[in-house]
Amino acid sequence: MDKPAGTIVDVAASNADFETLVAAVKAAGLVETLSGEGPFTVFAPTDDAFAKLPAGTLENLLKPENKDQLVAILTYHVVAGKVTAADVVKLDTATTVNGAAADVTVSGSTVKIDEATVTATDIKASNGIIHVIDTVILPE
Repeated sequence: MDKPAGTIVDVAASNADFETLVAAVKAAGLVETLSGEGPFTVFAPTDDAFAKLPAGTLENLLKPENKDQLVAILTYHVVAGKVTAADVVKLDTATTVNGAAADVTVSGSTVKIDEATVTATDIKASNGIIHVIDTVILPE
């Protein structure tokens, strides 16, 4: 079995589509956590997903005084344990690391986490798995 490329943070940092996510993880102080033992399942929004947020939202979240809010949003994209795509489709909700539950809906071959569509699945990391999503999901 091939050893995955590195931690979730390493894998995300090596992918040009996750520059905003990596910057946000650094700003939130979550690099160490997401580089930890895990396993974690991360629903990773792409740079395009972050670009869909209302103007100024991301810049505001990256400010040090908004770190708690940024942490709450980012941890809403993380589920404890290794949840593969085959497991995700069997769920109605996924309890996130921030404590809130995200809705999971499956329609044909389309899987959604809240309002985000999963666009790529099962990207392996040494401490978990990444599923790519097209929208930043926000806890209620």
